[in-house]
Amino acid sequence: MTLRNISIRRAVLALPMMTGSFLLAGDCIAQVSSAASAPQVDKGDVAWMLTSTLLVLLMAVPGLALFYGGMVRARNVLSVLTQVISVFSLLTLAWIVYGYSLAFSGDGAWLGNFDKLFLRGVGIDSLAATFSDGVALPEYVFVAFQATFAGITGALIVGAFAERAKFAAVLLAVAIWFTFGYLPIAHMVWAGGGFLFEKGALDFAGGAVVHINAGVAGLVGAHFVGKRLGHGQNALKPHDIPLTFLGASLLWVGWFGFNSGSNLEANAGAALAFLNTLAASAAAVLGWALTEKLTKGKVSALGAASGAVAGLVGITPAAGLVGPLGAVVIGLVAGIACVWGVTGLKRLLGVDDAADVFGVHAVGGIVGALLTGVFHAPALGGTGPADFDLLGQLGVQALSVALTIVWIGIVAAIAFAIAGRLVGLRVDENAEREGLDITAHGESAYG
Repeated sequence: MTLRNISIRRAVLALPMMTGSFLLAGDCIAQVSSAASAPQVDKGDVAWMLTSTLLVLLMAVPGLALFYGGMVRARNVLSVLTQVISVFSLLTLAWIVYGYSLAFSGDGAWLGNFDKLFLRGVGIDSLAATFSDGVALPEYVFVAFQATFAGITGALIVGAFAERAKFAAVLLAVAIWFTFGYLPIAHMVWAGGGFLFEKGALDFAGGAVVHINAGVAGLVGAHFVGKRLGHGQNALKPHDIPLTFLGASLLWVGWFGFNSGSNLEANAGAALAFLNTLAASAAAVLGWALTEKLTKGKVSALGAASGAVAGLVGITPAAGLVGPLGAVVIGLVAGIACVWGVTGLKRLLGVDDAADVFGVHAVGGIVGALLTGVFHAPALGGTGPADFDLLGQLGVQALSVALTIVWIGIVAAIAFAIAGRLVGLRVDENAEREGLDITAHGESAYG
């Protein structure tokens, strides 16, 4: 069995039970058979994975920071940039201290253990996995790659309650969400023994773990923090759409590391994920633009940028599991659905999600997760087995989506309630009117 036949990429850490094809991280040598030789590290794979890690960093800082920064008003842009880079940094360190261990150590159904606390046992010679061809991946590479995933997921959340949340409250709430929300979902979906992993859930690069997770947490956070002053009465317009467009462009470039890197090898599987990432986002741009044209009469630059991100979100769980035709359909549907997510659904929910985190990331992630269960079918160009059960897989995907929504909804509510009790969630009205750049950070972006 090769990696491409396995439902999700994190299986490399999670399949000691699969006839010797893989080894749990840190156990030094995997045996494909009793006579197998020690695995060899491929320098090309290492170079590709380190490059992919760098690309994911590019997605967060500067990509996501600029994307959100342009969407808020001029007096709050620095606060958004500061929150994005600070949350990313906080979660990177938390990942190294305990996150990696709880996500990928042990084979519990809901959460890992503390065997790798402070990266204990991880060293130059330890391996994250060996593939069925006997090629191995150094564990340090996998730790670094996964750290960027944890960091950007937390950074995505801050756009929902931008322009009115206290800096300390953001850091505290995100830390609680990370510990009790992100880590359990990552373990359940990506680690051997994890509840959803054992059910056969498909999530190649983080549809549930990253996007639905962040979207739901952002929505809950925006509800707890409350609406911005003037919301529903005044037009709270983006102050710099070119800045947002630049951020979206950097996100698209970085996303190739996010999705193609999730293959964990520099081979045809990575190439498939690369092509699908390109195709899905292109289809979503056109789908969003067409929807805007039909409903509003004009195509906006903000819409085109948002469409690109919606397509990237939609293809994330499917990137290495579907064919290019499936990727185009997923991107097109995600682009159209997310227009509704940031307009009609947003009005129905009545929550001031400043950067449309839920409307793009949760809605796009749900679309992608469900359609992965459809287009993974070999009859539709996917990489699934010949006996692929489409309806059964769709049911598992729906379970994964539902469990993520419920779990994160509860955890996020607790996290923001605790932060509100301890430090208060929202700045006072005078500070909000003056802007968080000056009142919270003592700076002005534009003099």
